Amino acid sequence: MVISEKKIAILCNYELVPERVGGMDYFFWQFDAKCKENGFEVDWFFPNRSHHGDYSNLTILESNGLNLEIFFLETCKSKQLVYSHIITHFVELCTPFFYKLKQLSSAKIIVIDHNPRPIAGYPLKKRLEKKVKGILFSRYIDLFVGVSNYTVSEILKDFGSHLKNKTIIIYNGVLIKDIKVRVNRNVIKPTFMVVSHLRESKGIQDLIQAVSQLEEPIKSEIKIAVFGDGPYKDVLIQLIKDKGLTGNFQLMGSKSNLNELLCQYDYMLQPTHMECFSLSILESLAANVPVITTNVGGNEEVITTGENGFITTVKEINLLQDVLKKVYLGESKITKNTRTLIVDSFSLEKMVENHLKIIY
Repeated sequence: MVISEKKIAILCNYELVPERVGGMDYFFWQFDAKCKENGFEVDWFFPNRSHHGDYSNLTILESNGLNLEIFFLETCKSKQLVYSHIITHFVELCTPFFYKLKQLSSAKIIVIDHNPRPIAGYPLKKRLEKKVKGILFSRYIDLFVGVSNYTVSEILKDFGSHLKNKTIIIYNGVLIKDIKVRVNRNVIKPTFMVVSHLRESKGIQDLIQAVSQLEEPIKSEIKIAVFGDGPYKDVLIQLIKDKGLTGNFQLMGSKSNLNELLCQYDYMLQPTHMECFSLSILESLAANVPVITTNVGGNEEVITTGENGFITTVKEINLLQDVLKKVYLGESKITKNTRTLIVDSFSLEKMVENHLKIIY
């Protein structure tokens, strides 16, 4: 069988949801378009099919409930698909899947690691399992890509320092041109927003606790709009009720036009417990909206306290409450335009360009 020098398979364990269009969706669309411009054919393997946005332009093969890796292997065998490159997003690293893949294909295997890690690290048993998997299966992966310095260091910690020579960093980027910019930022009594999947690891329960500890009249005045949906929604709603904060938090649900809504707020809050490299932080900064977030993942690679936001210690509710109080009263403030950093270093165009380089 002749291998096409320019045919790529991309496995994305990422559900396509019309109501939730984010940075990765824009990346997938632009990367597909750039690949085609450069003569590459691309097959996209997703859990489901959708036609929203530019997904109608992609060649999508949906696993439709079947495990994505199993579906990919079976589809390659049954349809005799042959690729020059196989790229994975949101797929677990160093598993037997990669051994099976190398038995089936001589393609260059590239894995993109978007996976956050627990605050305290993995338990001993899990750490040992990862080390063993690194020894057994990392040899079947040609290139590891971390989306932040944090991610690269975690790949080496998880699977072994012997991977250093085939591990690189490509920062995530955002589509800047469509993000509306906030012109005037309120110094006193600013408005706040959260953009997050509603799950426990995003730490929104810490924010609710922090607001409940604010002194009057701040607690009676502060308003926080929460954009997003997820399995933790009912827990958060109940906690808001229990703390008597129904007038403070407004759950807005998922929105597909966040690029137009970000500029309506003065600060973004992201009290997350786990992060890899947050696209919502980049999008917020591109809208000239500073970010208050925690010292996890790659957050400190983009947020500098006093420059474009504030870094707090993860799960430190008293510290978060203090930062909220000072920002609300204007005692702590960000005066700089936060968009400049994103334009210079974290654009979607740069991200796409760097991903194209690894398939040449």
